[in-house]
Formats: sequence, structure tokens, C-alpha cells
Amino acid sequence: MGNRPVTVRMARWSAEHPWRAIALWAVFVAVCFVGGNAAGLNEATSGDQAIGEAGRASLIVDAGDFDDPAVDNVLITSRGGTLDQAAAKAAADDAAARLRTVAGVAGVGQPVSARDGSALLLPITMSGDPETASERVQPLRDATATVQAAHPQLRVEQVGGPSIGQALDDTLGKDFKRAELLSLPVTLAILIIAFGALIAASVPVLLALSSVAAAMGLSTLASHLVPATDTTAPVILLIGMAVGVDYSLFYIRREREERAKGRSGLDAVEIAAETSGHAVVVSGFAVIISMAGLLLAGDVVFSSLAIGSILVVAVAVTGSLTVLPALLARLGRWVDRPRVPLLWRLTAPRTGRHGEPRAPRLWPAVLRPALRAPVATLIISVGLLLALAAPALGMKLKFPGMEDLPRTTSAMQAYDRLTAAFPSAGTNHVVAVRAPADQADRVRAALTELSARAAGDPLFAPAEADGPKIEVSADRRVSVLDVATPYASRDDRSVQSLEKLRGDLVPAELRDIPGIEYAVGGGVADSEDYAQHVRDKLPLVMGFVLVLTFLVMAFTFRSVVIAASSIALNLLSAGAAYGLLVLVFQGEWAQGLLGFTSMGAIVSWLPLFLFVVLFGLSMDYHVFVVSRIREGVRAGMSNRDAVSYGITSSAGVVTSAAIVMVGVFSIFATLSTIDMKQLGIGLAAAILLDATIIRGVVLPALMTMLGDANWWAPRFLRPRPATAPTDPPASAPDPVPVPVP
Repeated sequence: MGNRPVTVRMARWSAEHPWRAIALWAVFVAVCFVGGNAAGLNEATSGDQAIGEAGRASLIVDAGDFDDPAVDNVLITSRGGTLDQAAAKAAADDAAARLRTVAGVAGVGQPVSARDGSALLLPITMSGDPETASERVQPLRDATATVQAAHPQLRVEQVGGPSIGQALDDTLGKDFKRAELLSLPVTLAILIIAFGALIAASVPVLLALSSVAAAMGLSTLASHLVPATDTTAPVILLIGMAVGVDYSLFYIRREREERAKGRSGLDAVEIAAETSGHAVVVSGFAVIISMAGLLLAGDVVFSSLAIGSILVVAVAVTGSLTVLPALLARLGRWVDRPRVPLLWRLTAPRTGRHGEPRAPRLWPAVLRPALRAPVATLIISVGLLLALAAPALGMKLKFPGMEDLPRTTSAMQAYDRLTAAFPSAGTNHVVAVRAPADQADRVRAALTELSARAAGDPLFAPAEADGPKIEVSADRRVSVLDVATPYASRDDRSVQSLEKLRGDLVPAELRDIPGIEYAVGGGVADSEDYAQHVRDKLPLVMGFVLVLTFLVMAFTFRSVVIAASSIALNLLSAGAAYGLLVLVFQGEWAQGLLGFTSMGAIVSWLPLFLFVVLFGLSMDYHVFVVSRIREGVRAGMSNRDAVSYGITSSAGVVTSAAIVMVGVFSIFATLSTIDMKQLGIGLAAAILLDATIIRGVVLPALMTMLGDANWWAPRFLRPRPATAPTDPPASAPDPVPVPVP
């Protein structure tokens, strides 16, 4: 007993003391969740998220300690034809009078007319914390709606940061709530189809949800070491549901399979722990390694995602090794109740004459080319995947701008009218300057000259009638200038205007001032600098993940060939996913099909995050399938028969797990924002490719072609021979070749 693997010892204790194991798990989840809520969340500040020159500009602005209240606007335009200036002025006066009486309004400015007379803009300064302005803007919107009702011949609408923030919060909140509500029934429905029994389908969902709850609490505690961002919780939910369901699927399917062979409940749990439990530990470790690579990015966003993902995977692995065996032992054959009649007949575990699990007839047909002509099959399938990956060479990276947000809300439609009438209200570059206080006048003169030079260039917006917008801090050490460009943030001309500011205009005017420090920031700068940051860090993260994953696989399977082929197949899968993303989202052909407007690029943070997630999750299937193949080899099968056995015997669970992941990830593709659409499509497509072409065609063709060379390893890595004869593992298949059509 003492020589048995730790996964078996843990499972046996849990199976023999099920109520204790279940109670301990419930206490663990409750303590993590309650403890996290009590500690509170430490959120990342703008300083924590500073990247590149744009980040330096943000830090300089923060050092100025400016009074920067939230500002919203009332935009008055015509419903058609020329704007009646007298009617517009009357509406503006009415809006000003009403808004001055609204709680939360600190002041109402003078109306500003557009250069072409097409619009009138009334600025409103809000009181209180600017960060919460979107939560307090509704009374202002209500007052503006009253003005609109009193002036029906005009279009009177609220537009600005707080209004847009509220509209987006409402839209995205509904999106995520819909995704959460859909993901649970979709997952449960797929598992019912996979198992044909309601209890068996419910167990993976319960384990995944409890793992997510515990990880949420632990990540809140961890935020006091690594600040959290608003993307951490959704990613914990996404990754937690994926791996939690996967690990349970692997375990439960193997336990049911062993019971179908006639083994007792305790023996079936032990065998599942020795085989699938071991695969869960290895694949979980591989996912953790992949996620840990994000810590090398030197970016608080990626660091918080890494910590959250590592925690939820570690908790899911722990649950699958402890509470899951307890549940299976306590439920016994009740895990297959109540049965769904037709589905049960299709999904119930079946074994062949020699005890090997029988797969659906589809899989022998799929495997036939790989087993009969492995070289030709490998060349053709790899060639197709490389062709799919080729568009990734032309990948462009950008942050989504205001123009990429959904136009389904009135606030965004009003924003389009605002930027058309007032180009300087759209895309702005921020020139931030820090210099000795005695140089403040010289800095102002230089920034004024800079603004004048920019206004004469077609890459920038014309000069405002009231002069350049220069803010100076109370201590006269920090000065800030907004330089507008009339082009959308993703337009190449906006990037050209940024490059001209950084490379020519700003240095020419400011570099000769003693003790000066300056940087150019803003939305376009944020996008460009972050894209460059990702390009710089991607090779480092990839190298870390590849090297450590290679070492883990080599140690686990005692084969450098298996380790190297694992790396190659996962790189092929990730490359194909990148290429598919570029094909779908950098072009325009899929816009109507998926409901998005192409930004001509991939969201900046996606390639790095997608790589580590895909590399980690792909290892789930790979470890499970290769473990089954190794079982066949150890039982005395030929390499070809072992490959056939491993693929066919794992086909059901891998297919079920992949369908769950694809279903959940596809829900994210229905969300409104372009980054969530790209994330959902990228993950769903990659998992689908990985579970079908990679595991069903490329892997068997490669392992059949390599033959016994699959298991080659240097002497120091080879397993030590047993010192005394031992019984073959109870989990090994009967050493009889599996027929191959």
C-alpha cells in the first residue's frame, strides 16, 4: 500500500471515508470564499498598469495631482437639414437651467458651437469621484430626456465618458449575465448527452463550480500580493469550468469503464486514480506551468490572470483527487441514475471480448489512414494546418477603440455625432511634461508652439478657437497638452500622427529645456505601446512554457520523443488558431455572420493570453490520450495496436470534454465586444482543431510512423527496472491486439 502512487492513496482514503472527505471539501471551499470576501479585493491602479512611453505619460499626469472631475455633455443637433441656431440656443438654455438643479452636477459650462454650425455642445461638470461617475449619471440623463421632450424638433442627447460608461456597463453586464446563465445549462446538457445519466452529468458541474468559488476567494486574498484587474474573475470562471469539467470527465469515465468490466466500486475508484488521476495531475501541472509563463510578461494584467488561473487549476486538481473519489464511492452505481433511456444505450460503457473499451465505429474509420499510411497522412494533415496557420504571419495588434464598441446604445450613436461635429472630442494624444517649476513659462510657450505646428498638419485636428488646452499643476512642475487628430484610433493616420509627435514635433520643441522629462500618451499610444510590449514578451513567455512543458512531459513519460512531439503538436494547434483568428477578424467577410465590425487587427493582449491557455488546455487531451497509448504498450501490444487502443479508448471522453469547452467558449463569441468575440472564437476553434485533427489524425500518424522510437530516452531518464517481480497493473488492458480495419 505504501508503494502505491499518492493519487491512489488519496483516492482510497476518500473512498473509505466519503463523508469526511466531502465535509472537508465543503469547509475548504467555504473558508476560501468567505475569507476572500472578508479580506476585500486589492485592485490594480493606473500606475500598476503603466506600459511603455504611454505608461510614463500616465505617471507624469498622475504626479500633477490635477483636479480632473468627470465631464458629460448635452449634444444638440438637427433631425435633418440645417440646425436652427435660435432653437438650439433655447434648448441649451433649457438644459442648463434644468441640469443646475440636479444633484451631482457641480457646474454647467457655456454652450460651444461646432465650426460648421451643425451642433451645439453643452459641457456638464459632475461632482464626486470620477471613477464612479457612470454610476451616478442617470439623473442627468433623465433631465436631458425631459429637455428632448420639450424640444421635439431637435435631437437632444446626453454624451460623454460617464454616459458611455453607463451604457457599456449595462450592455456588458447583460452580456456576461447571459453568458453565465447559458454556460451552465449548455455544459449540463452536453454532459447529459455524454453520460446518459443525470447524476453523472451533475457531478462535474458541481466540482467545477465549487472549484471556481474557492479560487475566487483565494484570488481575492492573493490580490494583496499581486493586484487584481477586472478581467481576473471572468477568466477564473472560464478556466475553472473548463478544467473542472474536464478532470471530472476523465475520472468518471474511467471509473464507469472499470465497473463495466465487473470490478468493485473501490477497485474501480483506485484504478481511475492510478490512471486518469495521474493524467489529471500531469495535465494540471502543465496548465499551471503555462499560466505561470504570464508572470514573465512584467504586466499586472497578465500577472493577475496568471495567479487566478493557477489557483483555479490547482483547486480543481485537488478536488478531482479528493472529493471526487468520495462522491463516486458514496454514490456507487447510483451515479448512473436516473438514466435518460436513449442516451444511456448510446453512451453506456461497453467492452470488447478481452475487456478493452469499445469506441464508436466512427473512430476506427478516422484512424484507418493514419495507421495504414502514416507518412502520407502526416504530410497532408500537417500541410493543411500550416496553411491555416500561415495568415498569422500578417497578424496586426491593436487595442479596441471607441469605434469598436457596439453601436446598439444611444450613447454610442450620440458619440458618433459628437466626433463628426467636434473632431477634437474624438481621438486625442496627451503630451505630458515634467520640469522644474522655474521652467513652467518656457514649457507653456513650447507647448503652445507645438499645438500651432500640429494644427497646421493634416494629420491633426484644426486649432480650437479658444486656443490650446494646456493644464498646469498647482506646483507648476507638470504640464499637459491634448493634441487631437480627426481620425479614428485604429486608423493608420492616427498612428502616423503619434509617430510624428514622438519623433519630430515634441522633441523639437521640448528637448532643449533644462531638467525636462516628457512622454506622449493617450489611447493610440496605449494601443501601440502595448502591442509592442506583447511582441517583446511573447518569445520569452513561449520559451519558458515550451522548456518547462518539455521537461514535465519527458519526466512523466520517460521519453524525450514524446515530449518533443507534444511540444510540436501544441505549437501546430496554436499556430492554426492564430491563423484562423486573422482570417476571421482582420478581414471583413465574417462581419455579418458573427455580428462585429472588423478592426483590421487582433486585440493586443490576445495572442499572449491565447497561447498559454491553449497550450495548457491542449495538454489535458494529450496527456490523457498518450497515457492510454502507453498502457497498451506496457500491456504487450505492438506500437500500432497501442496507438489504436489509446485513441479509440479515449475517444469518448476527449470528444465529450472538447464539446463542453467548445460550447462554453462559443458563448463568449456571442458577446458584444470585439475582444470577447475574438477570445471565444479563438479558444473554441483551437480546442475543436486540437481534439479532432491533432488528436485523431496527426498524433496517431506521427506515433505510428515513429514506432518504438516514441519511447526512446537517454539512460538517465529511463525507468529503473523493478527489483522483484510485480503483478501487472490492474488498469492495463488485456495484451491482445486491437483489430484495425
